[in-house]
Amino acid sequence: MGLLRYHTGFLRRWVPEQLSRPAPASDPAPATLVPPPPDGGGDISSLISKALFEKLLPNRNDPACEGNGFYTYEAFIAVAKEFGGFGTTGDDDTKKREIVAFLAQTSHETTGLPRNSKYTEILLQSNYNYGPAGIAIGSDLLANPDLVATDATISFRAALWFWMTPQYSKPSCHDVITGRWTPSAADSTAGRAPGYGVITNIINGGLECGQGFSTAQQVSRIGFLMHFSDIVGVGYGENLDCNNQRPFG
Repeated sequence: MGLLRYHTGFLRRWVPEQLSRPAPASDPAPATLVPPPPDGGGDISSLISKALFEKLLPNRNDPACEGNGFYTYEAFIAVAKEFGGFGTTGDDDTKKREIVAFLAQTSHETTGLPRNSKYTEILLQSNYNYGPAGIAIGSDLLANPDLVATDATISFRAALWFWMTPQYSKPSCHDVITGRWTPSAADSTAGRAPGYGVITNIINGGLECGQGFSTAQQVSRIGFLMHFSDIVGVGYGENLDCNNQRPFG
């Protein structure tokens, strides 16, 4: 199903795990709930054309998929411009690798997740957290949680805000993939080294990381990364898995 309802993947992990609990005393203060300041023009259309977007995500408009026609290239490009730095940080290879990593992670998170009663239940179980999320992206998600299911722009905003924003003890996915994150001594002791594996750790480390082997979820995430990287023509980078990384606290 490709890029089907990726917000259900990111939000279902981000909202309960990141916003429902207070930050431990030893963690840095939570990041301000606003998009990061601009860094670069924010326009990634020169790096990912509509034709390339369609090639990367050929199944997103499958008639058999309930999300058919929901996510458009135009919405993705427009929202990316709102988050300066996304796909515009570093050299061209770094910029492309960030776009690829984002699409790879969201593609894994949304495969086989149609908008149905279970999806609605997930939202209702955690909707008390949608106040802070709504502040972050400028939409009243507490009053209207289904906006992420009915408005592609809001859905992209939710996922990109998560991608760009540090959460308590976790760096942002953006800082990791662009080389801006430097592991602390605690990170190094925990085996957390720069690379795609740390992004998986940020998103779902408690279930997928530190087991000494690649879980089925990790295999899927890495498979999407390799497939998309081959299409775009960029390297995979190092430390693709989080097999020996302890989850973030």
